[in-house]
Amino acid sequence: MIELRKLQAIAEENFADIVSETKIVDGKIRIFLIDTSYIDFWWSAEIEGRFAHHYERGHIDGTIYRHDNMPHLKWAHISTFPQHYHEGSKDNVIESFLVAEPSMSVMEFLRFARRLLTGLQDEQNERNAR
Repeated sequence: MIELRKLQAIAEENFADIVSETKIVDGKIRIFLIDTSYIDFWWSAEIEGRFAHHYERGHIDGTIYRHDNMPHLKWAHISTFPQHYHEGSKDNVIESFLVAEPSMSVMEFLRFARRLLTGLQDEQNERNAR
């Protein structure tokens, strides 16, 4: 069984610079980030190993980032199938780079979010300096 509170603590303690709040809701961890985007970390209670990690930025810039292992035949050509990665949109799907182990996948996905947020903040600072 996945220990959601342990994973929630990883987010709060290691990513306080980008995490504004965390909640456990409907069997998933929802992590609110400093730019009003959020990440949902979910693992199935019924199917061992099934997961979806979704980074929602649609209200900010129209993008989503999601690693999941739902065996959609549409993505059978992806080398990491059934695990795959929606990069920026639901239809732009490539190989997933996340490991299956929950604490490591939470850490890596939050590192990705940090890099994205830092890059966006750097771009905004450059625009403001002009």
